[in-house]
Amino acid sequence: MIDTIALPRPYQNYVYAYPHKTAYRPLTPSPALADLWADQPRQALSLYLHIPFCEVRCGFCNLFTRVGAPDGLTGRYLDALARQAQAVRAALGDREPVRFANAAFGGGTPTHLEAAELSRLCDIAEVLMGADLRSIPLSVEASPSTATADRLAVLAERGTTRLSIGVQSFIDEEARAAVRPQRRTEVEAALGRIRDTEIPVLNIDLIYGIDGQTEASWRLSLDAALAWRPEEIYLYPLYVRPLTGLARQADPAVADRDWDEQRLRRYTEGRDHLLAHGYTQVSMRMFRRTDAPLQGPDDYACQTDGMIGLGCGARSYTAELHYSFDYAVSMREVRTIIDTYTATTDFSRAVHGRVIDQDEAKRRFLLQSLLQADGFATADYRLQFGNDPWQDFPTQLQTLGDRGWLSGTESDRLRLTPNGLAYSDAIGPEFFSPTVQAAMAAYELR
Repeated sequence: MIDTIALPRPYQNYVYAYPHKTAYRPLTPSPALADLWADQPRQALSLYLHIPFCEVRCGFCNLFTRVGAPDGLTGRYLDALARQAQAVRAALGDREPVRFANAAFGGGTPTHLEAAELSRLCDIAEVLMGADLRSIPLSVEASPSTATADRLAVLAERGTTRLSIGVQSFIDEEARAAVRPQRRTEVEAALGRIRDTEIPVLNIDLIYGIDGQTEASWRLSLDAALAWRPEEIYLYPLYVRPLTGLARQADPAVADRDWDEQRLRRYTEGRDHLLAHGYTQVSMRMFRRTDAPLQGPDDYACQTDGMIGLGCGARSYTAELHYSFDYAVSMREVRTIIDTYTATTDFSRAVHGRVIDQDEAKRRFLLQSLLQADGFATADYRLQFGNDPWQDFPTQLQTLGDRGWLSGTESDRLRLTPNGLAYSDAIGPEFFSPTVQAAMAAYELR
């Protein structure tokens, strides 16, 4: 019966957060941060600092980042980041203790900053925000060319527990096809420097679906990554996004079902290869070495706990509002937003975001739980919302069951089957609310 059911296209939307920033809109009037956080729990917050600079814009990248930082721009950006941190910390107040359960530096490429600037970034997190970086998990993103010994030494000394490096492919020709100019020798040298720091967790990002990639070349990249015994490996499907480098080059025919089938084959090959080499699957993208050490104690729950984001590409979460600064992809628009951010003196209000009502909170909880390999206990959902997930989402869950993608339908835990996990990027959008779908569709690409 399952074979006769028409399946959706597998690669639609990577739901790393919900709602997506293309559903955000200007907040009028702009609420004061002190009011937004007045009654919010703050015993287990997540802290994210965003650095919107890279040495090159990869062809697949639609992140909020710009190439280079001329004329002291990184210094001015850190000045603004410090002003924002002071304003946010003041808004949190001292009515009850503020505790950060984890922290992350992302981008862009945080290691685009020089070593002294990275030290200042840590000071902003520690001194101005009060995050104890040496006692909580701290994750930092890097690229091969910026993972220099002096930068890594600062990060290791300041408490980094996880270093994630975007390799994408160990084959030079494939890297060039993805508009990511790098050489394998450079990548291997960077990995050696990272291992020398003894940062506990190394993550390597790889991409499948690159033009010209074959089963053999994909296996070569997988084995090259495995040679470093990384504690984590992320396998990302290639997307051709609007306004990115690859989108300007692509023939519209690349987005057809043949490409879908190719990526599904590479995904299955990569998944099975990692499972056979001592890794467990955490989500569609994330694989963790079975004997890998934990980063440290982390009691943050992404489904329910708040997040403080600093930087013009970061977002913050309260229970009732998700907010950020403006969002764009095109280089010109990104530069304008960064320039506006660095000139800002008053960071006391939220300017761009989306209200999260009870319905959206349910969708977010379900998406950020179901798209994990372990799924979630229906009792946890009932405790949070008072209803059973089958009451709130009967059609969507029944559809997943009909496709053979949902296990645990008769138990107290819902999780996706292996085939369901493979289709995570199709499952996610099916739980988007009609209003979020409409807002995303109405967003003007720029």
